[in-house]
Amino acid sequence: MKPEANLRKRIFQIIFESDTPAAKGFDIALAGLIFISVAVVLLDSVSDYHNSYGTFFSQLEWAITVIFTIELALRIYCLDKPWQYLKSFYGVVDVISVLPTWLVLFFPGAQALLVVRLLRTLRLFRVLDLMALHGEGRLLVDALKRSRGQIFLFLFTVLMVVTIFSSVLYLIEPAEAGFTSIPKAMYWGIVTLTTVGYGDITPITPWGQFISVMIMLGGYSIIAVPAGVFSAEVIRSLRAEQYSNESCPGCGKDRHERNARYCNWCGTWLNEDTRDPRYVLHNED
Repeated sequence: MKPEANLRKRIFQIIFESDTPAAKGFDIALAGLIFISVAVVLLDSVSDYHNSYGTFFSQLEWAITVIFTIELALRIYCLDKPWQYLKSFYGVVDVISVLPTWLVLFFPGAQALLVVRLLRTLRLFRVLDLMALHGEGRLLVDALKRSRGQIFLFLFTVLMVVTIFSSVLYLIEPAEAGFTSIPKAMYWGIVTLTTVGYGDITPITPWGQFISVMIMLGGYSIIAVPAGVFSAEVIRSLRAEQYSNESCPGCGKDRHERNARYCNWCGTWLNEDTRDPRYVLHNED
């Protein structure tokens, strides 16, 4: 194997894997920098701290940003298909986490967006033997994706109900009660249905109050519907959960079926210690 290939493989094992002391140390150090960076952003938003330590905060943030930029460059360098990684969730987060500081050069105030770096701490799960929680988080996301159709239909139905009742309230309630338009009445309907009840708009007619009671009672039962749909999908996911956390040497994706031979994101051969059989067969021909 060429020296460059050895170097890329070594960098890949440190940055993307977590089963060696070097890889764990790298992830822990990275998580520490993330927490420090977010703390700097939060403290710098306090005027007293900004006036006293603004220059120090700025210098510290630039230093951390340079480190993150180098780290992102190394991630891209050691992958066979870097664009696939950049289009993944972690790739997008990594890019967004370094952009705000550089954008400050052109758009003052953009550094407030650096709080997105907290998302990068998700990588810490694999270091602290919390991959079960990491997998459960992925499981919840998958369940939410599968139930999005039912949830969308539910929300659309609720919106129709709110629109109808809000229009009725707009017709029977005087403007003095706050129902000055149908959109304003819809705001009241959503607040009432969700049982929030700000009280800034209140029906004053008997029929309006009766409709309000019906919407409030219906709100308790309606809220349980998406929870039930989501719970059913979570149970289905638990039964079908058969994934490993092996990182792909092509794009860095780390969730594949346990018996998978190729990455389900970019198609790269997952066993980095052996050659892709397709490559071998091609050369034998």
